[in-house]
Amino acid sequence: MRADEAIRSGSVLPALRRPITVTTSDGLNLVGEIAVPVGRPAVATLVCVHPLPTHGGMMDSHLLRKAAWRLPALADIAVLRFNTRGTASAAGVSDGSFDASDGEGEDLASAVAWVRDAGLPDPWLLGWSFGSDVVLRHGVDLNPAGVILVSPPLRYTSPEELRRWNDLTCPLVCLIPELDDVLRPAEARERFAVVPRAHIDVGFGAGHLWVGEVYARMVLDAVVERLAPDRAPVPGIWPADRALREGPMERWSDL
Repeated sequence: MRADEAIRSGSVLPALRRPITVTTSDGLNLVGEIAVPVGRPAVATLVCVHPLPTHGGMMDSHLLRKAAWRLPALADIAVLRFNTRGTASAAGVSDGSFDASDGEGEDLASAVAWVRDAGLPDPWLLGWSFGSDVVLRHGVDLNPAGVILVSPPLRYTSPEELRRWNDLTCPLVCLIPELDDVLRPAEARERFAVVPRAHIDVGFGAGHLWVGEVYARMVLDAVVERLAPDRAPVPGIWPADRALREGPMERWSDL
């Protein structure tokens, strides 16, 4: 008899996953992946924009990989992740070259269009570090269902671009690490004050990259609380009965 299994850092839960190509309005082909629940429609969609590619950020950066590995099964959330222009990962290399959050706005818009063309629920945008600047600078024109910013550095985003978010009413959630070496909670509250509805959540003990399973779960719980609140918090086990129905939990090192 199969037993319940604890979900760990490298756990990969069942989902329908497939590689995709996102084609931008300026003719670039971006490498990506879509992961959706097995046998059920998605209740929400998360479009993920990764950290700075010139410093190792990519679609496989650990928080985004764990979102794709867990959230379709645990929260019925579809997860799209992709390499922005010029970015490489194990899945391949996207066309183009790094554009310091300018051209990456086209990448984000094309990923959102892919989600809508596929008939998935209107996307929430998750930007992590550099990805949050891409979301803040360009996402307001995409009318997202909501926005989650993880460790936003506000390196490329101007106060004027922040103020544009007052034109929308969708949720704007900022996950700020207590020990961030770029933007800590007190400064984040000051800088996001130009968007009064921006909600600041502090990741106590976390650093900029949220390294460690306890911090990764903080981020995933925050995502599920907003996108699928009736499925929060994220479970810490994969039950034996679901493994029989939907498939076993695998380990990343085994794939």
